[in-house]
Amino acid sequence: MKISILGCGWLGLPLARHFLQKGYKIKGSTTNKQKLSLLEEAGITPYLISLSPQIVGDIEAFLENAEVSIINIPPQRRQKGDTFHPQQIEHLLPYLQKADLKQIIYVSATSVYPELNKEVGEEEATRVANPALWDSEQLLQNTLKGKVCTLRLGGLMGDDRVAGKYFAGKKNLKTGGTPVNYIHRDDAIGIITKVIEQEIKNEVLNVVAPQHPTRKEVYLHQAQKYGFEAPTFVATTTDYKQVSTEKLRNLLNYTFQYPDPLNFK
Repeated sequence: MKISILGCGWLGLPLARHFLQKGYKIKGSTTNKQKLSLLEEAGITPYLISLSPQIVGDIEAFLENAEVSIINIPPQRRQKGDTFHPQQIEHLLPYLQKADLKQIIYVSATSVYPELNKEVGEEEATRVANPALWDSEQLLQNTLKGKVCTLRLGGLMGDDRVAGKYFAGKKNLKTGGTPVNYIHRDDAIGIITKVIEQEIKNEVLNVVAPQHPTRKEVYLHQAQKYGFEAPTFVATTTDYKQVSTEKLRNLLNYTFQYPDPLNFK
């Protein structure tokens, strides 16, 4: 199997290493010149590619002979606005069309769901919730029909990412009662692997741990476990969403390594 991973960051690099262990041939991209040697040392064929939003770098060579392309470049909405990421995808589309790819995996996020105060499934995403991701999803799905699997990941945790640590010592947080929609990085990697092995295409899937403790439960548990100062919470009602993984579990028959965010490590 030959896979090109656009974006070898916190998720993409461990994902590439996982594929290498399976004997796959991996090309990986980074926007950081200093990181090229790190990719090469790992056994990844490295490429310096940026989408700004025009493509800078040898994208044709990056995609050449690949069977699968994984697009893992999260949009920077706060810095770039809602149109920048769709423009990145627009510039990428002609090269994806030209390449002889069997499958394209687009790493999206559950931020495309509005807070409806209930469990939400794949069909309840809206452009209003996250225009940058919504427009990018539509561009890929409509242009590359039959090849794209969109994975909407929850908040990525695991390894050096500890839920609640950023909020250590903060006071009077108002979101304590809302359910979390987290996914452990190991499960994200396992699910992406399953999607490739089962050749899942023309689908949109939520990638979230199936259990949803409250944010307060998770933060207090992690504070005790890792020894940082626990935040405090005020009793209030805050809008929320609880993202369903029923479709993913039925389609992939996937068993989560970390089904409960209280047990992430």
